[in-house]
Amino acid sequence: MNSEKIFTDPKFVAIIATICCLLWGSAYPAIKIGYALFNISQSDVSSELVFAGYRFTIAGIILLIIAQKCGKSVFNISKKNVLELSLLGFTQTTLQYIFFYIGVANTTGVKSSIMNSTVTFFSVILAHYIYVDDRINKQKAIGCIVGFIGVIIVNFNNNLLNFSFSFLGEGFVIIAAFIFSASAIYGKKLTKSMDVIIITGYMLFIGGVVLVLIGVLFKGGVYHFTMESSLVLIYLALLSSAAFSLWNLLLKYNKVGPISMFNFLTPIFGAVLSAIFLGEKILEFKNIIALILVCLGIWMVNREKISICQNPVKFQHGRN
Repeated sequence: MNSEKIFTDPKFVAIIATICCLLWGSAYPAIKIGYALFNISQSDVSSELVFAGYRFTIAGIILLIIAQKCGKSVFNISKKNVLELSLLGFTQTTLQYIFFYIGVANTTGVKSSIMNSTVTFFSVILAHYIYVDDRINKQKAIGCIVGFIGVIIVNFNNNLLNFSFSFLGEGFVIIAAFIFSASAIYGKKLTKSMDVIIITGYMLFIGGVVLVLIGVLFKGGVYHFTMESSLVLIYLALLSSAAFSLWNLLLKYNKVGPISMFNFLTPIFGAVLSAIFLGEKILEFKNIIALILVCLGIWMVNREKISICQNPVKFQHGRN
């Protein structure tokens, strides 16, 4: 079975999309566990950036090695491509994850996973102003409203009387989601002339190196390498390379709507895994209501009446 058949078969599409969302959801507790194992404090922003940089640099190297082994021309890129990849790496990896890693450090894994789901709604809103054939209709508008209501609710306490929102925590996670949505639209354009795996590899590698340099410049560092902490770092790198690549391949061979609909699984996996590995409370009333509304919103803005395999298109805006 060739790649196109695999990535357009409804059964494989559902399995692969679910695996991607599971991997992304697992990143929330994994990052916080990594902070603890490497003794990176919540206030040590520069070390948080070095930690993120190591993760994405390794992930990028893994993808570029795989591309090279598959016979792809990894180093045959023009000066124009270098500039384009550098811009994408800086925005979608460096800039986004500066906000994301700081945000995750200053809030819970459950809240982070729910707040970051706003990437779907930002993508819908930005696409309305950029793509002529991707306007916001009544269903999408309601979906966005429902989703944002869920994001607001998760910041209240259980009796919905007190509002708790940290700009450096929840605020930074939302900013990261917006940056991702905007940069993903730019990344879509590059796929018309470059291989998906190569783009993703360089995006992660360049962005990761810049994160390390910024962190080191501000006296940050990652120490306390043990077998356990090293395995967490390697896991984070592998999940990035695997999830980004698989998701982008799904978007290459299918329409965006039916694929992006699976995004509702990410906050669910993130919240459940945070509860399991971090001992965070997920069964609080406000968390359950927020998860339901966010997932419903994501489903509504991406629901289409066509089948998953009809009219395949190359890269429109989506999770990545």
